[in-house]
Amino acid sequence: MLDTASLSPPLAGRREWIGLAILSIACLIYSMDLSVLFLAMPAIVTDLDPTAAELLWVNDIYGFMVAGFLVTMGTLGDRIGRRKVLLIGAAAFGLASIFAAYSTTASMLILARALLGIAGATIAPSTLSLIVNMFHDEGERNRAIGIWGTGFALGGLIGPLIGGVLLEYFHWGSVFLINVPIMLLLIVLAPFLLPEYRSNESGRLDLASVALSLATVLPVIYGVKKIATEGMSPLYLLPIVCGILFGGLFIRRQKRLADPLVDLALFKIPAFSTSLMINLAGVFFIFGIFLFQNLFLQLVLGLSPLEAALWSAAPGIVFTIMSLQAYRITNRLGPVRTVLLGLIIDAVGMSLMAMAAYAQNLYGILVASMVMGLGFVPVVLTTTGLIVGSSPPERAGAASAISETSAELGGALGVAFLGSLGTLFYRLAMADVDLGGVGGEQADAVRSTLAGAVDTARQIGSTAPLPWLDLARDSFSMGFAVCCALSSMTLILLVLVARRVYGASGEPPTASH
Repeated sequence: MLDTASLSPPLAGRREWIGLAILSIACLIYSMDLSVLFLAMPAIVTDLDPTAAELLWVNDIYGFMVAGFLVTMGTLGDRIGRRKVLLIGAAAFGLASIFAAYSTTASMLILARALLGIAGATIAPSTLSLIVNMFHDEGERNRAIGIWGTGFALGGLIGPLIGGVLLEYFHWGSVFLINVPIMLLLIVLAPFLLPEYRSNESGRLDLASVALSLATVLPVIYGVKKIATEGMSPLYLLPIVCGILFGGLFIRRQKRLADPLVDLALFKIPAFSTSLMINLAGVFFIFGIFLFQNLFLQLVLGLSPLEAALWSAAPGIVFTIMSLQAYRITNRLGPVRTVLLGLIIDAVGMSLMAMAAYAQNLYGILVASMVMGLGFVPVVLTTTGLIVGSSPPERAGAASAISETSAELGGALGVAFLGSLGTLFYRLAMADVDLGGVGGEQADAVRSTLAGAVDTARQIGSTAPLPWLDLARDSFSMGFAVCCALSSMTLILLVLVARRVYGASGEPPTASH
């Protein structure tokens, strides 16, 4: 009689779970560095006196470098060893953090942040692909990916909080120095807790492909983020077009190489390509809507930045709890049902957000955010598992990197597209509004953005109600509501597409390596 227990994948032991904890803390630090600088900016301006352009690069360069180097670092891990790349990245991250903490000029800080981004690009793909090596049982792997995702959620949530506490008592460089002990802990413990994996079938890294991948990703991310923050302009469309052209050259080169940087055959796997599309779409809508939400809380409801952050903590806690519990849903329903149900719940949350925005109701906004978290988190974590699990073992690092790059691009596109759409609705609604004697540049500011209208009202300083300010808030709220409604309908269409594709290809395979 066949012993079925002997065919079951081995369960993880204490070593693997402790290793997961170390990997998750590293992810928390990586995620935290995306937001920890926000509160430190005034102190940095006072100390280093950067120009306006330098200040923008201090903020943006980390994210640009992470996005640009994810694919390269993920593929490098497959070829020379995932643990090795993670350890090299951790050492570089610690050193770059020290460099950033003791920067004496804005240029030094920009360079340090760029180095931090390159080092940070080793963390996400290496940690995710190592999790696949460490957890062979599907249920345990789903739980491990949820804990891994919690590290990212907590990093974004507590980054500003930790930064605020440190800045209260220490020099602004302390927000970087907190990275050093965590990276040292990772370097010391990783050789004992984490397995090594490298592909025996991979050839040498093609440097021309690396250069083309950077020339593809960096200009596109740069252009999209600039459009999101500064509006549509041919100046920012140019880098996007250049990036797309380089992307075409990159794809042509991959087709000719025996050992490509990105195996295009991965995109022919239905579970991989569909999960990647859903992952990108989920991040696209959540980032775009949360941009509106943050502006709405401050500009429409009149909350201070601190009050807005405190009210937003409740949805943030839901996101964190769902990251820890999403594996239960996936294990019970299976990946396909989890993804489809999550998209439907996310669409319901978007519809609730549309109604709350139209009614300008704070509690409705918060409830809608929580509902969106209930749907979004299982979708993103499950599709992440499917993206990595449906790829061959020797390509898990590259697949992880493609997943993370997709999320970076999805977030940037969501902010740019939905932000631009909301701005268009606002400007159309305000085009013929009587501004009651406000003219010149102030009138242009009022008709361009709600922030401009609120700032103009502050400059005027009138104690009497300003009818056009109420109209400006109503116009913004209407644009917010319309974007939420369109997002909800698009998510429902995505459910139908995903159901068809997953149904045609059967239950997606999961990693067994």
